[in-house]
Amino acid sequence: MDQKRPVLRQPIVSEAETPAGGWLRSIRFSGFSLVMMVVLILAVVVLAPSLRTYAEQRQQISQLSAAVADQKAEVDQLTSQRERWNDRTYVTTQARERLSYVMPGDISFLVINDLPVVAPLEADTGPVSTNIQSTTTDWLGSLFASTMTAGLAPQAAAPAPPATDAPQPVAP
Repeated sequence: MDQKRPVLRQPIVSEAETPAGGWLRSIRFSGFSLVMMVVLILAVVVLAPSLRTYAEQRQQISQLSAAVADQKAEVDQLTSQRERWNDRTYVTTQARERLSYVMPGDISFLVINDLPVVAPLEADTGPVSTNIQSTTTDWLGSLFASTMTAGLAPQAAAPAPPATDAPQPVAP
């Protein structure tokens, strides 16, 4: 009986091979590893939208909590203001300050102009001439000369038309 021994084959390792390359070649895929990869990919596909929704809802909850805190602060401020207006002394003080009300028998003084007096500027305090001054310039002739100079001035050169890629027609 001729018994054949199985020949063990050794992987051929080149001298240029890196340790990472040898490690990747040594990985064997089994049915279990394939099933585990499918389960992992399925878990990511199923859980990713739920996690995104959860994050968005947490953000909305934090925004709404901040809005509720602001509104509670406003309610507290309005409640304290309402309590002040329920106090008769506060109402009396507001009526005296805002509306200038007085109690019967009180004497009220109202200052009409309580602004400080502004001193005139130093330049305006010079003596005013009582003599009538006359000009030696003919203003009508000056106006006519100015108008004629502006009308007869050479015109500025017209701006060049914008350059285009299309050929321009040539006049014969």
